[in-house]
Amino acid sequence: MDMITSNFIIIALTCVVSYTALNNAKLMDDWILRPFKAQRDKQYYRYITYGFLHADFMHLLFNMITLYFFGRVMESFYTSHLGPFGFALFYLGGLVFSVLPSAMQNQKDPRYATLGASGAVSAVLFAFILFKPWTTLLIFFIPCPAIIYAVLYVAYSIWLDKKGGDNVNHSAHLWGAAYGVSATALIQPQVLSHFMSQLMNPFS
Repeated sequence: MDMITSNFIIIALTCVVSYTALNNAKLMDDWILRPFKAQRDKQYYRYITYGFLHADFMHLLFNMITLYFFGRVMESFYTSHLGPFGFALFYLGGLVFSVLPSAMQNQKDPRYATLGASGAVSAVLFAFILFKPWTTLLIFFIPCPAIIYAVLYVAYSIWLDKKGGDNVNHSAHLWGAAYGVSATALIQPQVLSHFMSQLMNPFS
């Protein structure tokens, strides 16, 4: 089986860039998303590069493991509908779309910064759930149906976003999830009826 896929390249590139940036403060500062600086200096590339940086190894590991398992499935879907670069375009779109609301909200704050692939990874995960909502996920080694995880994930992210104070961009998680569902349904509207059918028949 050919291992050089878009998903594999994204994971490899993210790992290399994240590891390098964790040991290179200048690279971290140059690529992290600071909406104030991106707007002032027209450094719009930051809306992509921020997603290849991570705050620490565990942040990186969690995102890349999730992307590895669910990205493979969604890459097949996007490749069949949009061609060989379809999944990469979907993923990069997730990076931009998921961070726009928080970036716009904080664009006048020179201290605000955000990083990480979580928004795009949420897009991939929630797109996958449209196809297989009852797939069992292992969340910290505890089995959980994907749809139950999705509901808890959204509720928890909303609560933490309102609570604030933990320096995590929970808004990006939510907007990434919305993007993943919307983009997939736009390309194949039948997926919504498939999702409802699967939802009503958990043991089929």
